[in-house]
Amino acid sequence: MMLRIRSRDGLERVSVDNSCTTVGHLKTLIQSQLQIPIHNQTLSTNQNLLLAKSPTDLLKFVDMADPATPLSGLNLAHGSIVFLAYEGERSIAGPAVSPAGSFGRKMTMDDLIAKQMRVSRQENPHCESVSFDRDSANAFQHYVNETLAFAVKRGGFMYGTISEDGKVEVDFIYEPPQQGTEEVLLLLRDSNEEKAVDAIASGLGMRRVGFIFTQTIAQDKKDYTLSNREILQAAELHAESELKEWVTAVVKLEVNEDGGADVHFEAFQLSDMCIRLFKEGWFETEIGQDVDPKLSIMKKDVVVGVKDVKEVDNDFFLVVVKILDHMGPLSSTFPIENRATQVTMRALKGHLERARSLPFVKRISDFHLMLFLARFLDLNSDVPALAECVLTQTAVAEGYQILIESMASTA
Repeated sequence: MMLRIRSRDGLERVSVDNSCTTVGHLKTLIQSQLQIPIHNQTLSTNQNLLLAKSPTDLLKFVDMADPATPLSGLNLAHGSIVFLAYEGERSIAGPAVSPAGSFGRKMTMDDLIAKQMRVSRQENPHCESVSFDRDSANAFQHYVNETLAFAVKRGGFMYGTISEDGKVEVDFIYEPPQQGTEEVLLLLRDSNEEKAVDAIASGLGMRRVGFIFTQTIAQDKKDYTLSNREILQAAELHAESELKEWVTAVVKLEVNEDGGADVHFEAFQLSDMCIRLFKEGWFETEIGQDVDPKLSIMKKDVVVGVKDVKEVDNDFFLVVVKILDHMGPLSSTFPIENRATQVTMRALKGHLERARSLPFVKRISDFHLMLFLARFLDLNSDVPALAECVLTQTAVAEGYQILIESMASTA
């Protein structure tokens, strides 16, 4: 049979005969066919092996660590993918080139540009870490888990702050109008609503810092970290932001040791090369049904390792970001915008009544409530004034309090 070996150099094939029955035998074949010494090889059926950054990280992948492990126990069949990390360098045979003319093939300007477009892994992100406000993150994951059951995709823009040393803090998540399927997330962006969101964020001393989306149960069965469609969407939003610390976060279900499912957050930055390629129009944006979702298709050849290719493994574009959590300054108990249930004055009335024992500024210290109020207030004066009160936790002017309570009383 034939096994596909995916490494930092791309996808290669190893022919396996019937005598190859264990991991040790497979490593011997990889040594002979791919010229990688056995002692330099780390194998796994887990694609996250390719994101490992240190020898310590490699030790976490134990499914193929024992040379005596039978291949049959790993559910490997003809065409299966095995992930390979290795130390050192090697030479990879490139395609044969037929010279044209006395001095070899004539190079065009496109050829010269492609030689400069070398895609390799970016080791370090531009942000030190990303920390999620617990209530905000929980409100997002609870909805996609309990209501949507991870059956369709959902996304939102993350807002917060960035410290001088590159630490990103996410304090609220704005969910724009959208339609999600198992594979595609279509954002139906409302420019007026986004102006209100940005006005609130500015008043709170915050800004848009990233994008968060879910992967569905159907996607969990496929062997990629991000699909090519997800890379395209993430790159578009990252490029739009012009923010070097921009974070892309993914929420998905993962099977735990007991056979149950846990909600799992992952965070990445797209590499500088990925954003450059996107801005300069190298990505094919029309993705056919027959295209492998773990590969991004380029309009022209780029250099990966020593190969000129048009198909780039999406993992080459991902830089892992450390995730932390914190308790931010805002609550997240008011109904969230653009979900299945419309937010009404009745929701405002119920929210204010439940929090009646708190100071009024605490009662309105919820981004989603402030966004609801912004529908009825002036963006240039009223919204910044209320946001400043929330930011400084100072008393809300009596006129605003009376106005908000009178709005709630109409329910």
